[in-house]
This record gives sequence, structure tokens and C-alpha cells, in this order.
Amino acid sequence: MMNNIIAQDYCVSREMQNRLKKHTSKVIWFTGLSGSGKSTLANLVEKKLFAHKVHTYALDGDNIRGGLNKNLGFSAEDRAENLRRIAEVSKLFVEAGTLVIAAFIAPLQKNRDQLKDIIGEDNFVEIFVNTSIEECERRDMKGLYKKARAGEIQNFTGISAPYEIPVNPDIIISTENETIEESVDKIISFIMPKLKLDDE
Repeated sequence: MMNNIIAQDYCVSREMQNRLKKHTSKVIWFTGLSGSGKSTLANLVEKKLFAHKVHTYALDGDNIRGGLNKNLGFSAEDRAENLRRIAEVSKLFVEAGTLVIAAFIAPLQKNRDQLKDIIGEDNFVEIFVNTSIEECERRDMKGLYKKARAGEIQNFTGISAPYEIPVNPDIIISTENETIEESVDKIISFIMPKLKLDDE
């Protein structure tokens, strides 16, 4: 069956989409433990980028699992497939000239390497939200750590499943040592120059 699949060429290219929108398109990926502040930062970064007239689309773990990936569980295999699908969707948005803001744990280095392979390393900005597990447990707004400690949630990152520190992230955010405003400004200062078109 795969032999019968032929990629379609489109009249409107990514470059044309970028020029229409007046910026390049990439994926900004927030990785870190549950409760580290990924979604909060992603929301505020998107708000600032929107104010700069950047065309964005946000992807977040719970939202994706409520729709596109609602048939997946939390086994290692399903978590890997969850991320693969998200990467493929992100790649489509990049081709459409849109800046993707993705907030997902992506716990293993091999997961993040696969993301870069699918999306393209030049299109991928990795932000490590470096928050200690003690602080994440203290916040625990969803009560997930408490359930994981009680054995009610299996394969929970940081408790019964590993989180590997990113090898070489583009940005490290230390939520325990800087304000949210400082973190957002750091990210925006890094991102904005990368969104300029080559001939600007």
C-alpha cells in the first residue's frame, strides 16, 4: 500500500506563507516536569508574540489527549506515539507558516531527538523549564503527584518514570530563581530575531 502513496506538491509554499505573514515559522517546545510551569509560560509567550503580530498556534498536553490522541494511554509506547503525532502536526503548521508553541513533558532525550528529526532541527527551539520536583510537588495544582505517590497513577514522570535533563537546550528557564516576567522576556528576546525573514 505504501508504494501507492505519492506526496502532493502544492502551489503555495512555506516561503510564500512566511512572506505573507511577515515572519518565519518554527516550533517552540517547552519541556519539563508536570507542574514546572510549561503551560503558563507558553500562554504568556504566545500572548506577547500575538501582540507583535506573530501568527501562532498553541498545542498543549491535556488538549491534545482530549482529541487527536484520546485513544492513547500512558505506556512508554503510547507516550512515544503521542509525541510523534504532535511532532507531525507541528510540522504541518510550520509548513503553513505558523509559529507553533508546544508544551509537553517529552521526558526522554530520544523523544526530543525524534521531535527534532521530524520537525527539522533548524525549525526547533527547545526550552527547558527547569523546576525541581520538590517545587513541582509543592504546586501540584492537579493533585497528580499526590496520586502518583499513592500508586494511583502509573508511569508518572519524575515519580515512577524517568525525566532526562535536556542535553543542549536553546534556553533554560529557572522558575524558582526568576520571575515569570523575566522568563517570558528572556524567551521573547531569543525568539524575535529568529523570526525575521532573510531579506529583512
